[in-house]
Amino acid sequence: MEVILVDVTCQVNLRWLLFSQGETPMNHAMPAFFLADSLGLDFLNSVATPADTPIDWLEDGEGLLGWLHQARLVPEDVLGSIRERAIPGELDRLAAQARALREWFRAFVREHKGHPLREEDLMALEPLNELLRRDEGYYEIVAQQPGASSAFTLAATRRWNSPETLLVPIAEAMARLVCDEDFSHVKACEGPSCTLLFADHTRGHARRWCSMAFCGNRAKQAAHRLRLKAQLPEA
Repeated sequence: MEVILVDVTCQVNLRWLLFSQGETPMNHAMPAFFLADSLGLDFLNSVATPADTPIDWLEDGEGLLGWLHQARLVPEDVLGSIRERAIPGELDRLAAQARALREWFRAFVREHKGHPLREEDLMALEPLNELLRRDEGYYEIVAQQPGASSAFTLAATRRWNSPETLLVPIAEAMARLVCDEDFSHVKACEGPSCTLLFADHTRGHARRWCSMAFCGNRAKQAAHRLRLKAQLPEA
């Protein structure tokens, strides 16, 4: 998974840089952002404003399916099956639910980022627990890859009985953020117009930007222009 997401990130870097120079259009074909070092935060970053142009990867049902595919949260064959079985408008309504879930969780993250979570914060997470309770997951014994130390392994899977089940792996990613990340190191990018969030896993926790290729370079260029301006003689 890590190799795939890094490759997507490189594509995003290139596409955003080309767009900022006016060389390519911004549209649904642009890869989603996976820059946050946390899928739960990447979900929040599924709406962003690169180069002053808003884009929402979850704006409709097809956008939601595309984001889930890029995030590797749902098998491709499952996405295809749900697309085929969905009634008209059903996936668009599901995308609206995903956007509502995203903005509810964004409010929680923005309120608590920069500080460790406390036991009393659990009550605010009840909507997330309610969604997790819908899971139809189970374990099954499956064959190992050739050369493994044992013939079988225990694998987690789930039944995908309705489009709504697509929200469960998103909820799991959000829950892992809450349970596994130190919220002291959850940050917002310092870019003036950037809305992206990330988990700062750098040494010394000194990360300031969603990406040096994006906002970091913009900040360096702006600082360079200010230095040049300061060196100009006064009129």
